[in-house]
Amino acid sequence: MKNTPSIISNSMHFRNLLLVAIIVFSSCNSNEKNKTIETGIIETTQNKDLITITENQFLSGSMKVGKITRQSFNTIVKANGMFAVPPENQSDVSTYFEGYVKNISLLPGDPVRKGQTLFTIENPAYVTIQQEFLEAKGRLNYLKSDYERQKELIDDNITSQKKLLKAESEYAVTLARFQSLKKRLSLMNIDPNLLTGENIQSIISVTSPLTGYATSINATKGAFLNPSDVAVTVTNTDELHIELKIFEKDYSIVKEGHLMNIKLQNHPKIYSGKVHLINKAISNQDRTIAIHGDLLNENETKLFAPGMYIEGEIVTSSQEHLALPIDAVAQIDNNFFVLEKENETNFRKVMVKIGATNSDFIEILNANDFKEGTEFLTKGVFNLITE
Repeated sequence: MKNTPSIISNSMHFRNLLLVAIIVFSSCNSNEKNKTIETGIIETTQNKDLITITENQFLSGSMKVGKITRQSFNTIVKANGMFAVPPENQSDVSTYFEGYVKNISLLPGDPVRKGQTLFTIENPAYVTIQQEFLEAKGRLNYLKSDYERQKELIDDNITSQKKLLKAESEYAVTLARFQSLKKRLSLMNIDPNLLTGENIQSIISVTSPLTGYATSINATKGAFLNPSDVAVTVTNTDELHIELKIFEKDYSIVKEGHLMNIKLQNHPKIYSGKVHLINKAISNQDRTIAIHGDLLNENETKLFAPGMYIEGEIVTSSQEHLALPIDAVAQIDNNFFVLEKENETNFRKVMVKIGATNSDFIEILNANDFKEGTEFLTKGVFNLITE
């Protein structure tokens, strides 16, 4: 019975030690769990911007990678206009003399040469003009001889001054009529030097004043034409040029020699040109100024026709900036992101600051934050970031 208290005491001591051990062990487990949870949160925070792309995803999505490069960014003035030709390269053909269209076989778009007959017209009055010319020509020879004879007689005091003046007057009047009729025949495309009584004609030819294309046909066979009627329009497209309109606010920054990029409406292909003339007057109707330019490649003028509507950009200045392709940058709300390549399968979402843009590239203002040679996903970025 004497040993009982000792046994009880030892038993209680053992139980106390066991309880302390359990508490310590539980505390250790709790700390470990907390550490695990905290570690998990940190890893999640660190990896939420990490995107893994398998090789199959990369190939099936036709994805690409690229580096930041130095690209040109232009300051431009946008303008609209059309293709045109100089005034001397287009002619509205009419007749100097009224008449009926005898023959015309042209179609719009037919090529014509300078001096080529466009159509013929007929009028009995043409016969009268030729007749009067031949009569004036024959009478002129007689009057000239008589005038010269009267001058000789007056020198010898054989004739009177009155007869000399009469001969001189008749000769001068007939000469003026002869020259007038001769000019009219030239306008009728009749050679006065070859005209005789045997080849008088009632049909005359109207010829082309320049080489080009018949772009408009207003005459028809049998139609009566007045001298003011435009029968055919002929256009020479060899000197086709660009005519754009800019607003007056842009007048001071557009200069002769500036390059321009133009394209047809709703057509992606871009053609290069250069400003060669700037109008000095502002249109009162729309407050615009006309800009004239030429295509840099003269062979491209054959691809267009006068009157074609075009959209243009005049390059007023150019600077180089570090940039990525536009498809490499995705916008989410008001922020812009790229996918920086970490290894063959992992890309990290990184925020960037952007600047100027052109048709293909976008300036990266914080490009120096990345190591030289860093690669970025340049295609398929937006879908990956927003998923």
